[in-house]
Amino acid sequence: MTKKELRLKYKTLRKHLSPEQIDELSISIANLVLKLPIWEYTFYHLFLSIEEQKEVNTDYILNILSGKDKNIVISKSDFKTGLMTHFLLTDNTKIRKNTYNIPEPVGGIPILNDSIEIVFIPLLGFDKTGNRVGYGKGFYDRFLADCKQETIKIGLSFFEAETEITDVFDNDVKLDYCLTPERIYRF
Repeated sequence: MTKKELRLKYKTLRKHLSPEQIDELSISIANLVLKLPIWEYTFYHLFLSIEEQKEVNTDYILNILSGKDKNIVISKSDFKTGLMTHFLLTDNTKIRKNTYNIPEPVGGIPILNDSIEIVFIPLLGFDKTGNRVGYGKGFYDRFLADCKQETIKIGLSFFEAETEITDVFDNDVKLDYCLTPERIYRF
C-alpha cells in the first residue's frame, strides 16, 4: 500500500479506539519497552501523545524512564522550518499544546540531536522491513537524519506490520524496532 492509503487506513482504525482501549494497548506497549536492550543509555527522546489523534499514550513509558533515572528529551516543532528543537524534561518544564494540539515544552534546557541515543517515534503504520508512515510533514525524517547513525529508533504502533509500503523514499529513515501491543519487531 502507499503512504497515502496507509494514513487513511490507520487514522480510520484509530478513530474506532475507545479511551479505555488506548490505555490498555498503551500499557501493553510500555511493558514491551522493558524487554528492549536499551537500558545502558542516558538520553531518551519521547514524544508527548496527541490525544486528539488517538496516539499511543506515552505517559506509561515516561514513568518507566523516570523510574530508571533516564534523561528524557521532548521536542518543539517549528512548522515554518519543518524542524524540531529538543529540550530536557525536568520538574520545572512547562508543557503547552500548540495549534495542532501537540504538547510541547515552553523553553527549557536545549539538547542537541547528537546527544540523543534512543528515540521513540509516533507513527500511523509501518512495514515488515522497518519503513514507517507518519503524518507526512517529515519532521521525524529530518530529525533522525541529523542524529548519530547509532541512535536507536523505536516506533510505537497499536497495529501490526504491513507487508510493504510501496512508495518509500531515499530520505525516509527506517526503524530499528517497532512495538505493538502484541510483539517487538526488530529490523
